[in-house]
Amino acid sequence: MQLHSEQIVREISAMSYKMRIDVLKMVFNAQTGHLGGAFSSAEILASLYFHHLNIFPDNPEKHERDRLLFSKGHACAMLYAAMAHRGFFPIEELMTFRKMNSRLQGHPDRSKLPGLEIPAGPLGHGIAIGAGMALALKSGSQKPSESSSPSARSSQAKVYTILGDGEINAGVIWEGALVASKYKLGNLTAILDYNGIQQTGATADVMNTEPIADKWESFGWHVQEIHGHNVREILDALDRADEVHARPSIIIARTTKGKGVSFMEYDHRWHGQAPDKQQFELALSELVEGLNIINNNKNNE
Repeated sequence: MQLHSEQIVREISAMSYKMRIDVLKMVFNAQTGHLGGAFSSAEILASLYFHHLNIFPDNPEKHERDRLLFSKGHACAMLYAAMAHRGFFPIEELMTFRKMNSRLQGHPDRSKLPGLEIPAGPLGHGIAIGAGMALALKSGSQKPSESSSPSARSSQAKVYTILGDGEINAGVIWEGALVASKYKLGNLTAILDYNGIQQTGATADVMNTEPIADKWESFGWHVQEIHGHNVREILDALDRADEVHARPSIIIARTTKGKGVSFMEYDHRWHGQAPDKQQFELALSELVEGLNIINNNKNNE
């Protein structure tokens, strides 16, 4: 496992707040979107896109790429922000979010936007699709072409799936988990954005899935539990997952719905609510303050 410098951790933390600011502007501009679950996933996506993933923005379909499957599609505004900052498309395009004919729809559409691996209309399919992709990569069946050299036909690429905790109510999640375990898919890592809130309330009240770590372990997965807004913990967990080769891994990231904006945190109403102008200005001031704190820590070192 590699050591991660304070500079890397700080830069990723700062990026997570820049992405939150973008997402707030996107949802306010469109007057539709899902801020709560987007904000809870910011550090996870920033850690993946700006440090861990082997990806190629100028050649999104390159065979050697890691595959990121964003299964919790409601929060796709944060995915778009990460992709834009990573260079998959111009940052200015973020303001077309959920507009007519935009490539940035309310659920990711792979047919419209290069760099997306799966669409995400009905939730719950990320593990099953991820298991299929990981199995294909492991078996060498995902070939660039039949004329490629043998070395090009095998792949060291890994598959990463980001799940929502409301999403794991779906039975297809657990069917996929069984498949991944059966075929010992060490090239598959899931990250569970476990913020404790879903569309209609607390996950513990809607469908209690605790003890969640025990469930995944009983399905044959390597399990880690971390603080999902601590960038160092995220990076370390991803590295540890890469060292597991005989079974799939899941990182249970304990997060806060609406993280970064005090009046949005722990409130299920921000699952699908856009802010009015006063709420937007207050939220923006809090996010800018959060970003300034990170930057000031750099200047004080």
